[in-house]
Amino acid sequence: MRVEIWSDIACPWCYVGKARFEKALDAFPHRDGVEVVHRSFELDPGRAKGDTQPVIKMLTKKYGMSEAQAQAGEDNLGAQAAAEGLDYRTRDRDHGNTFDMHRLLHFAKEHGRQDELIQALYKANFAEERSVFGDDERLVELAAGAGLDAEDARKVLADPTAYADDVRADEREAAELGANGVPFFVLDRKYGVSGAQPAEVFAQALTQAWGEHAPLKLIDSGTGSGDDAEACGPDGCAVPQA
Repeated sequence: MRVEIWSDIACPWCYVGKARFEKALDAFPHRDGVEVVHRSFELDPGRAKGDTQPVIKMLTKKYGMSEAQAQAGEDNLGAQAAAEGLDYRTRDRDHGNTFDMHRLLHFAKEHGRQDELIQALYKANFAEERSVFGDDERLVELAAGAGLDAEDARKVLADPTAYADDVRADEREAAELGANGVPFFVLDRKYGVSGAQPAEVFAQALTQAWGEHAPLKLIDSGTGSGDDAEACGPDGCAVPQA
């Protein structure tokens, strides 16, 4: 079974939601049969690469709230994150464009290190002091820490076209699926879960999707085995006998 997660590194509920989902997944009896794929979604796609600003300032401008209201929201998010065992800096974080991070995540997917990189990016953005925005070398360091080749990651960042189409394809697909916010979880293309739901909701969704995950049914000549015709396999090809 495949679970696809549309998310953005700048999204605090994606950070919390990932932890809640993984809590449910770790307890799921069929955990080894579940493939998790992270998909791209930008909360602020129009922001230029070098345009960063404090999170509190961004919130007051975007939502028309006071600084006190914005800070209270951050404090609440910090408490929600702590309840999931996550570190979260409620003061002095910044906000910026995440497109390059999404490009790196597609690069990481090709090398089987996508989950390691997205977790490193989340932690760096929400829990560490050094910014992840507008600093390619910071992203290279995080990629290397996630098990990727630093020079290859640097080349990806230096080429603005690298994996750009993959990011845009993910975003178009999110729109087609009706996802207008993140995190957005899609289970086997049958069920969707929107938002950082409690672990119990994810557990229920996994159980329901798995219960309807039918194995492939083979059509054969009537024997019922589905494997009565000649075919080639790892051990070679069946040779008709005279």
